[in-house]
Amino acid sequence: MAKLPVSTEKIIEDFGPHLNYAPKDGYEGRDEPDEVVKTHCCFCGMQCGIQLLVKENKVVGFEPWMEFPFNEGRLCPKGVQRYLQNNHPDRLLNPLKRVEGKGFEKTTWDEAMDKTVSEIKRIQDKYGKHAFAMLSGVSLTNEKSYLVGKFARVALKTRNLDYNGRLCMVSAGAGNKKAFGLDRASNNYSDLEHAEVIIVTGANISETFPTLTHWIWKARDRGAKLIVIDPRMIPLARTADIHLDIKPGTDSALYGAMLKYLVDHDMLDHDFIDNYTSGFQETIDAVKDNTLEWAEEITGIDKEKIKAAAELWGKAKTSFLLHARGIEQHSKGVDNVVGCINLVLATGRLGRPYCGYATITGQGNGQGGREHGHKCDQLPGNRDIENPEHRKYISDVWGIDEKDLPGKGLSAYEIIDAIHRGEIKGLLSICFNPLVSLPNNNYVREALEKLEFYVCIDFFLNETARHADIVLAGSLQEEEEGTTTSAEGRVIRIRQAVTPPGDARTDTSIFLELAKRLGEEDKFTYENSEAIFNELRVASNGGTANYFGISYKKIEDNMGVFWPCPTDDHPGTPRLWEDKVFCTPDKKAHFNPAPYRLPSEVTDDEYPITLTTGRVVSQYLSGTQTRRIGKLVDQFPEPMVEIHPELAAQYGIKQRELIKVVTRRGEGLFPANIVETIRKDTVFIPYHWPGMKSANQLTIGTLDPVSKMPEFKVCACELYPQGTIAPPSSESEAYASV
Repeated sequence: MAKLPVSTEKIIEDFGPHLNYAPKDGYEGRDEPDEVVKTHCCFCGMQCGIQLLVKENKVVGFEPWMEFPFNEGRLCPKGVQRYLQNNHPDRLLNPLKRVEGKGFEKTTWDEAMDKTVSEIKRIQDKYGKHAFAMLSGVSLTNEKSYLVGKFARVALKTRNLDYNGRLCMVSAGAGNKKAFGLDRASNNYSDLEHAEVIIVTGANISETFPTLTHWIWKARDRGAKLIVIDPRMIPLARTADIHLDIKPGTDSALYGAMLKYLVDHDMLDHDFIDNYTSGFQETIDAVKDNTLEWAEEITGIDKEKIKAAAELWGKAKTSFLLHARGIEQHSKGVDNVVGCINLVLATGRLGRPYCGYATITGQGNGQGGREHGHKCDQLPGNRDIENPEHRKYISDVWGIDEKDLPGKGLSAYEIIDAIHRGEIKGLLSICFNPLVSLPNNNYVREALEKLEFYVCIDFFLNETARHADIVLAGSLQEEEEGTTTSAEGRVIRIRQAVTPPGDARTDTSIFLELAKRLGEEDKFTYENSEAIFNELRVASNGGTANYFGISYKKIEDNMGVFWPCPTDDHPGTPRLWEDKVFCTPDKKAHFNPAPYRLPSEVTDDEYPITLTTGRVVSQYLSGTQTRRIGKLVDQFPEPMVEIHPELAAQYGIKQRELIKVVTRRGEGLFPANIVETIRKDTVFIPYHWPGMKSANQLTIGTLDPVSKMPEFKVCACELYPQGTIAPPSSESEAYASV
């Protein structure tokens, strides 16, 4: 056996069962791998570096990649287990067709492709081009995201393309564009280490982005003060200096009151405000009545705690504000985002070392995926699909006439509405499981049943794919070359470790074949993923998300490159705004008024309790991947409804008693988890499960008017104890009710 790398010797005790090496002191491991492939985790936006161990064209283990600068070898439970999905027995190995009365049967690629293309043509000939829609996802690489956008508009010729980032980053993106004209975290996360004060709001970092916690702890070790804003005492809040246990749906009221306090006590950077921003007076006028007493009544937070948080933030010399879905998944998510940005701008702590602001990207390529193609209102380079100059530039890159480029289409949830109205008759989806991840999913199920034809590309038969007419067996992340862009804005390399098993194909080859059969082969002549990336570079050139100066070699030589990177000799931009020149028309950062307004649904006598939703550490999004990995299932096998002891006592609820949770849209059955770490007027349910275990059969589909983000994080519910203690949980229960 070859001598182990030092990095492996250090972590073998913790990770031995997952490694493909046998240590010198006797652990009996498998044979040495054929290859060790440096790549990145397939899950959240941290995109942690990892090394996959390959034996006979199978991923058989992993080794931490200690040298990658963000996670330095650290991995969360999902990252440690992610390699296990590669050889899962549920893996789709062939295309499938639905046979009436028999379910799914294997079919050939020719038959599957013929059926798909003939149905696309039939529906578009009968109902119009835009009657066929696409739904995509941001676990795809940059290359595939770009390809999806081009395919939908050039080959499918539809305007109705959107993606599951509509459930993730769009409120943050819209708020960032309003304020800065550009949508990216302002700093790489290493700047956190020297921040004096850190605000984390609506982001359960310890469970959803565990490896990011390291950088916060490094700041804490240096004496940083930590403010956590969340209706639950999440793990990070347990050691925070201040925990603001906010009532869901009242975030903008809190930020407005904090801004008013900064103004009233002159904790402002007047030079920054006067010289580098606009809109300040209108913004403070909007919060002139947001007193601490008013905020206490609205948010449920003691006014002295709000005051203490505002003073910590206002007096700091360096600071960092982080937020995620907890403030963004609202019908006023954009208001919440700009409310946070207003606090950063008012104190001028931006564009210099150890001062920053970041929206934490939730999905694997949530950053890059929203820049280059599959948003309904966007073209590559973060260009506006309605802007004539932007349209002309991309049309020239794609070799089409600008008049043939479709305009702005419907967002993801609006596509579901359009199916119900009979305006959309056909659907192609990839990397999206809307039956689990969209709100009011009984309504989503009804839409799927109304489609005349539905084709799905995936590597597992997820809950939505079970409604498909054709399922095309696609590829895992590690089965294609490509790039993704991490939450920091770092463009990184995804390396192919293995090829798709059985008769499965790469996602890229599927789209190229469909384009050929739709008569657009000459627009899709790519030899490999790098060729797609090189076209993406040209398409992004001059846009706000400029990748033109980034190449595969440059990424590999530097362990990633931060965009914008406009030229070959440009080093990339880890920290934005150091020149204080912003991407807005007036080159200034914009304050934006964010007056408080109620959520779309408030509690009343019939539904007196607030329901909020979120993630748990061992599961990821709709669970298509993580619910198939045994040890992750064991860690959190089913959703439970978190409830405060006082609220549980009010209803006579016992630990693990089955509770029927009812909203105006549906009902679900969940065991009770009685905890003191949640507000007394609020219950929490994680959303990674389908069927009667789905939190999203309860949530509401009201959309933010700007971002079109659904209101996942707050609705009204009632509880009905069932008088039965739930049996030991198992994964089979989660699927039994689908």
